[in-house]
Amino acid sequence: MRVTLLLGTNKGAFFLESNAARTDWSVDGPFCEAWPINHVASDAAGGIYAAGGSPWHGLDVWRSADHGQNWSRSGKGIAVEDGEIEAVWSLAAGPDALYAGVKPAALFRSRDGGETWEHLKALNDHPSRKDWQPGGAGLTLHHIVPHPEVPQKLWVGISTAGVFATEDGGTTWEPRNKGTRMDYSPEGQRYPEVGQCVHGIARASGEGDILYQQNHCGMYKSADGGRNWESIEKGLPSTFGFPVAVHPHNAETAWYVPMNSDIGGRYMPEAKAAVWRTEDGGASWQDLRQGLPQSHAYLTVLRQAMAVDRCADVGVYFGTASGTVFASRDGGDHWNVAAEHLPMITSVETITHEV
Repeated sequence: MRVTLLLGTNKGAFFLESNAARTDWSVDGPFCEAWPINHVASDAAGGIYAAGGSPWHGLDVWRSADHGQNWSRSGKGIAVEDGEIEAVWSLAAGPDALYAGVKPAALFRSRDGGETWEHLKALNDHPSRKDWQPGGAGLTLHHIVPHPEVPQKLWVGISTAGVFATEDGGTTWEPRNKGTRMDYSPEGQRYPEVGQCVHGIARASGEGDILYQQNHCGMYKSADGGRNWESIEKGLPSTFGFPVAVHPHNAETAWYVPMNSDIGGRYMPEAKAAVWRTEDGGASWQDLRQGLPQSHAYLTVLRQAMAVDRCADVGVYFGTASGTVFASRDGGDHWNVAAEHLPMITSVETITHEV
């Protein structure tokens, strides 16, 4: 067994490598000519993709078929008719296609490994589009969650518009935000159909389309693919945070990283680092701190910067905006530093190699 961490940073993509013990990590990078890279992801065939760009660099999706030894890039087809795209922000591989989300929010699909892209216009043509508003980081499609076995099913997270889902391959879309709050809304609009600032969404393995969400205004779980959400924030230190990860084999176990507040600095509460775990679907929570700094730890973990591996003893990993990667090889009970002094980490994904 071997584990690779794929890191997106504001100065390129990086890989961290370790064997099954996951105690020592090597660091390789930066890749992608040190472009700002928002997200790095992989597909089932071993391809690695990096999403990024800026007004200075332009935008593209970088691709490597040989674990980073060689890269090519193509943004052919990543364009919209009514404006300019600032950057490619998110990636995900579904059963039969690769997807890319961009800023301002739009969704693209590639059926040839990222060589060419098509705009799934129906999402932007949704009647609610006029009500989508930019959040603090702009109007960004930052999460893409394909169903691993049903190509037609897909969820996306947009700040600030909320969660949208399709069950026909992107031909039609519906908002799925019932039960999620918008605390900053005008009086009487606390639970609108769209406009919520979703920060992170993740699907649990198995049947039933169980989803977990970390939001600008609360932490949530859905047992029906996002049609209805229930608050699971009781017991957590904050209603505000960014990333969420779900156990690869147990739908009742998930990890969140709450921040202190939206206007109080956006760091871990009391400047004491902790990851919070539920093992009963959000009914109760445990703070996991052993090995994490407990004083003057003004750490921020961004939307896509936490992931789990698929080892029998599940590893959990998160990267900070100040360039440190923390790793746990026992589900969060104990932590150590896997890498430090890296650029700002925007995303963390894993590849678990059976060797």
